Amino acid sequence: MLTVSKSELKAKMLEYFRRVEQSGEELIVTDNRVPVLKVTSLKVKRVDPRDVFGGYRGKIRYHEDILADTSGEWSEI
Repeated sequence: MLTVSKSELKAKMLEYFRRVEQSGEELIVTDNRVPVLKVTSLKVKRVDPRDVFGGYRGKIRYHEDILADTSGEWSEI
């Protein structure tokens, strides 16, 4: 975890933002040595659906035609 003062962040903000974005490391911003902000990357790790749902393969059974038209079941909006 990287820690920086507000004044240093102001001088090198783009540099710090790029570092957080590329490394995923958190940045803690301090004011008079007191932590006041945490900056993190919003990159979301993509998960393979097979890793999430793979354990259910072959275990799910459908009792009706899942491709059947269901428009008659919905009221007009």
